[in-house]
Amino acid sequence: MSFPHLPGAVPLYPPGKEPLPAWVPEDSRDAFLQQQKFEKIAAFAQETCVFKSVLSGAMGFGLGAFFSLMSASFAYEDPILRAHREQGMNTVQKTSTLFKEMGQGMWRQGKSFGRIGGMYTMVECIIEGYRAKNDMVNPVAAGFVTGAILARASGPRAALGGGAAFAAFSGAVDLFMRRETPDDD
Repeated sequence: MSFPHLPGAVPLYPPGKEPLPAWVPEDSRDAFLQQQKFEKIAAFAQETCVFKSVLSGAMGFGLGAFFSLMSASFAYEDPILRAHREQGMNTVQKTSTLFKEMGQGMWRQGKSFGRIGGMYTMVECIIEGYRAKNDMVNPVAAGFVTGAILARASGPRAALGGGAAFAAFSGAVDLFMRRETPDDD
């Protein structure tokens, strides 16, 4: 329904009968509308705190495993202790033991990084949703809460110190990420 005699009037269309983009043929209307519906659902799901936290945890796991793999190549071990431990092993057994230890280290480090990343992202997302603002307070507060949770087993003093250290680190990283880049115009 449109009103050509009223300039500036907005045309009203019943749901599902809106005009299609020029590149979509009329016989593809149902497929196009279904695709738009799925895109809206996917966009909504990606904005949830759970999705962000799981994604951050998975990326943290990968980063932690990679760091562990890289640091394993620089690991300092006592050659005498290693020779004593590997006494009587052939090369295949030594290699298998080495890869098993590297895999265990990657798993352990990956779990730690994933847990920290997922926890921090969830706390930050909850704080941002509660405050309805996206500013520097969110990462600092999320860093404090996450650091305090991670250090809670060592007592209240360690929880405060861990929270303060994690808050300072989170604030510094977020400040760096929010900086204005110089224009090269």
